[in-house]
Amino acid sequence: MCKRHCLIVFFFVIISCKKEPPKTNSIQLQGSVFGTTYSIIYYDIHIDFDKEINQLFDQINKATSTYISSSDISRINKGEKGVKVDSYFREIFFKSEKIFEETNGYFDPTVGSLVNAWGFGPEKSLSEIDSSKVKELLQFTGFEKVSIEDDIVIKKYPEIYFDFNSIAKGYGLDVVSRFLESQGVKNYLIEIGGEVKVKGTKPKGKLWTVQLDNPNSDGTRSAYTYLQLTNKSMASSGNYRKYRIASNGEKYVHTINPKTGFATESNLLSATVIAELDCADVDAYATAFMAMGLEKTKEFLEKKPELKVILIYLNDQGQFTEFRN
Repeated sequence: MCKRHCLIVFFFVIISCKKEPPKTNSIQLQGSVFGTTYSIIYYDIHIDFDKEINQLFDQINKATSTYISSSDISRINKGEKGVKVDSYFREIFFKSEKIFEETNGYFDPTVGSLVNAWGFGPEKSLSEIDSSKVKELLQFTGFEKVSIEDDIVIKKYPEIYFDFNSIAKGYGLDVVSRFLESQGVKNYLIEIGGEVKVKGTKPKGKLWTVQLDNPNSDGTRSAYTYLQLTNKSMASSGNYRKYRIASNGEKYVHTINPKTGFATESNLLSATVIAELDCADVDAYATAFMAMGLEKTKEFLEKKPELKVILIYLNDQGQFTEFRN
């Protein structure tokens, strides 16, 4: 009797398991980093990696944040000699160099002195800035004027000021994604300040849905469109939120044109780049496109079919218009 009873119980457990498969749970993490917010959701591994991810963010900040006076980049910008840079700094540096060359200098993280002068950096802005001052600062701009030798940054001029903010968010996504994958996570969405990286799918094979914002200049957020993505990085750059109005009423935007040194507004309101690349790359391309403007960006994209873009601009009638390739 005992043997028969045990067999019946065992059979019942198997049948029960088949009828009620375990539910797929997700881990969701949220917080603040790089002067903005982040949100992470992943499946597969039901372990909270919040501590480990924040440690990674701290390490990236220590290497590349211009808002931390003791960071490596701040020490280099101040002219401190012999600062040994780590793997995070080196990777961002060499990615920046590559995209600087590809975009013919429209992406250039050595524009930091101009970013500060126009009032968009951590240093005090200039009360008076004209074409002669811009010309003076331009001589300290140009990624061809910097290099790394034996893990030490070499600057042609001590006044050269690095600003990796236009690539750092995307790079932070890449670092987190590599960590998650090293832990066996195959399905995730990572978002930092609007930049997104997705891998795999949601349960039941559903694609990740990502919101692309309208270029509203009044500070409100609303959906321009929704995109369904998998195995992609997406980054947007725009001048419709971050700008300042000078005392003379002139509007200056935060995207500095490395060719001219000026921060003037164009008809291109936002550039969104989507590709199967590192998010640092698409982040940098989006910034470059804002500096290039609409027509030069279209020409550039003819040679880069792996980049998919959504460009929102004002047409001659002042209406929102879209370009997609």
